[in-house]
Amino acid sequence: MTDIAGAIRRCIEDYSMIESGDTVAVGISGGKDSLSLLCALAELSRYMPQRFKVHAITLDMGFGDMDFSEVAELCRRLGVPYTIRKTHIKQIVFEERQEKNPCAMCAKMRRGVLHRTMNELGINKIALGHHYDDAVETFLLSLLYEGRLSCFQPVTYLSRSDIYQLRPMLYVAEKDVISYSTRLKLPIVKNSCPMDTASKRHDVKELVASLGDKYPDLRSKIFGAIQRYPLNGWGRKL
Repeated sequence: MTDIAGAIRRCIEDYSMIESGDTVAVGISGGKDSLSLLCALAELSRYMPQRFKVHAITLDMGFGDMDFSEVAELCRRLGVPYTIRKTHIKQIVFEERQEKNPCAMCAKMRRGVLHRTMNELGINKIALGHHYDDAVETFLLSLLYEGRLSCFQPVTYLSRSDIYQLRPMLYVAEKDVISYSTRLKLPIVKNSCPMDTASKRHDVKELVASLGDKYPDLRSKIFGAIQRYPLNGWGRKL
């Protein structure tokens, strides 16, 4: 716990993500990243100087074989409120519209439902489970497919919905998330989406893994370049 929580705390403080009195939603997909973030934030909320609360939110996409009952039990043990919002996104995207690019439409619909749910709950900050490796892969996605030097930001303000998106796990490598989630035996819910391993992001993940064999410090150099440049929003607020 110490290494993961320490890295998350540093990131929160470097980018002034959380203030005392905040309630921070955690978007729970059921994967290792979001569940690890949930556990770490629940722990940090008990002893960080900025006293804050945590509220877990899951969007049920409509894949019938994804059971979140064990996630609900984990939230109960952590003392974290848990909201599940049922949607028809799977039916709309894959059955009714039969989208050629389902990921873009799915992401747009998920954001809309999530933001409405947060507004109803009176929460305006959400912590997302993007980690160190995700940042590197997103940078390469933008470079290779769009010809841009770009990446998501540690903190993003969405003025239309008055919501702040936080990414507190940017200092945590995926291998450490895997180790942490395995040690805690977190109740990971297998993603039933047919696009889960068929996306451009998955291709870039494999590319980074293959290049990493020849250039072991590739990830750290790219991540360092993102911070040093810095890309928009990546200038630390110390």
